[in-house]
Formats: sequence, structure tokens, C-alpha cells
Amino acid sequence: MSLKGKTALVTGAATGIGAAIAKGLAEAGTLVFGADIAWKAEQEQGAGIEHLHCDVTDPASVERCVSDIEARHGAVDILVNNAALAAALTPKPFEKITPEEWARVVTVNTLSQFLCTKAVVPRMREKKWGRIVNLTSATVFVGTPYMLHYTASKGAIVAMTRSLAKEVGVDGITVNAIAPGLTVTDGIQSNSGYSDEMRAGVIASRAIAREERAEDLVGTCLFLASEASSFITGQIVVVDGGATFH
Repeated sequence: MSLKGKTALVTGAATGIGAAIAKGLAEAGTLVFGADIAWKAEQEQGAGIEHLHCDVTDPASVERCVSDIEARHGAVDILVNNAALAAALTPKPFEKITPEEWARVVTVNTLSQFLCTKAVVPRMREKKWGRIVNLTSATVFVGTPYMLHYTASKGAIVAMTRSLAKEVGVDGITVNAIAPGLTVTDGIQSNSGYSDEMRAGVIASRAIAREERAEDLVGTCLFLASEASSFITGQIVVVDGGATFH
């Protein structure tokens, strides 16, 4: 699926799902800007991908990044709101979640999407074309226990996606979300809170009984970012191997 000539901003692009999506968009012909605070000096920029050091919870940082892209390449055509606290979180009973941890998770996972969307929409409106793809989670639809702060933040993204779609549809902008299941990234593999037994249980719940990889989300994102999805908005597409039917 070609997206040649488009410019994309992918948040949380240094690792995991964000890195896979950035690579997929670049291979489809998109000029990709990967925004993250976790870029390492030794990480090489892939073909068609430019690294941006950006704190997506800081309004000034987001504005600087978007202004820089617009000054050099015009409007951001495609925004992929992927940045989130996820793999670093340890599953725990809700009583053990501190107010500070709750606030941090909800802030990173929702404020980042609000700020980035707010920054790119004015130029999308001028062009009468834009694609916003938010990353939420299938946990919203299954009530996954021991991740209440994470699940609540991802539920907010579902609501934000639907509400925003109603606001910007008249301007030729679509807003959709992808809801992955448990995706085995490097971060998940290094987190002892995700035991082999837990991961095996997730696999057993799927119609396609295997682990989900970051690359499994790329095709859906390319579709939602393309002209092929021009009459689809406000939708939540679950990509979890058939564990959840939504």
C-alpha cells in the first residue's frame, strides 16, 4: 500500500510497536518523523525515518517538533499516537497503585495524544486531509485485571477517538484507533511481571494461537493511514488474533 509523498509523525518510535509502525510507513513511501525521548545515540536512522527528541507530555516540546516538521516539509499528513507507558508497568492489584503512579500513567498515555493531535490538526484542516491513528488496547474490552491505571488510560483513548472523529470529519480528517492484544516487544520480554504462564494463557485465548508481535499491527495502521480508509472514522480496530470480538 503506497503512501508516497505523505509526511507522518509517529510518537514513541524508538522501540516496540512505534518502531515497527515507523518502519512500515517509511517502506510505504512516507517521510517519517519518529518522536521519542528514548532515542539512543547509537541508533541509526532508518531509510525515510528521522529521529526527533520530543517529550510528548510537554506542550512546548510538542509544538517545537511539529513546527520544525511543518517548516521543512509542510503539514503532518499522518499522526500515529503511539507513545505510552505500558511495557515498563508491573501488573499489580489496584490497591497497590499509588496516586502518583496513576497520575503518571494517565498523563503520559492521554495527554500526549491530546497535545500531538492539537498541534497537527490546524494544518490538516487547511489541507482538508489528515489521518490520525491512536493506539489504545484490547484490555479495554476484556477488563484485564491488575492494570487498572493502564486500562483506564486506554479507555479514555477510545472515548477521545470517537469524540474527535465527530469534530474533524468535516475537514477531511479521519480519526481511528488500533487496539492490540498483549504484544511481545523487547520491553515485555524483559518485564518479569509478564510470566511465561501469563503469556501462554493469552495465547490460548486467541483464535490465532500465537504470540502477537509489533509487526502484526503495521498493516492495519497503513490501511487506516491511507486513502483506502477515507470513509472510516471513529472506529476501534482490535488486532489481537481473535481473543476479543468487538
